[in-house]
Amino acid sequence: MSKAYDFGKKAEDLAAAYLIKSGYSLLERNYRYLKAEVDLIVQKEDLLVAVEVKARSDGFMVALHESITPKKIKLLVSAIDHYVQTSALDVSVRFDIITFIYKNGNWHKNHIENAFYSFG
Repeated sequence: MSKAYDFGKKAEDLAAAYLIKSGYSLLERNYRYLKAEVDLIVQKEDLLVAVEVKARSDGFMVALHESITPKKIKLLVSAIDHYVQTSALDVSVRFDIITFIYKNGNWHKNHIENAFYSFG
């Protein structure tokens, strides 16, 4: 595997562990639908959360959450809509972003809840 893949997988592992510790159940990891991929799908009670995980090493100028384009948001919404429909779930849906900056050997996390919009 590539160094970039390993870096991203480590960030997803950290995000999943953080969410589980925060009381969420991990339902899916890297859920794919058409051209979309949702990094993590978690649930807490009747709330389903689609989580986009972004990670960078120190030195990048663009804020991580700004790297999620309107096209990416549309794909994420489509994928979660498909997931909810095919799973016959009666839940509210929220879209979160968890960002990690790796600096000086440490991972710095930022959890942005309700990053774009919710439905359900």
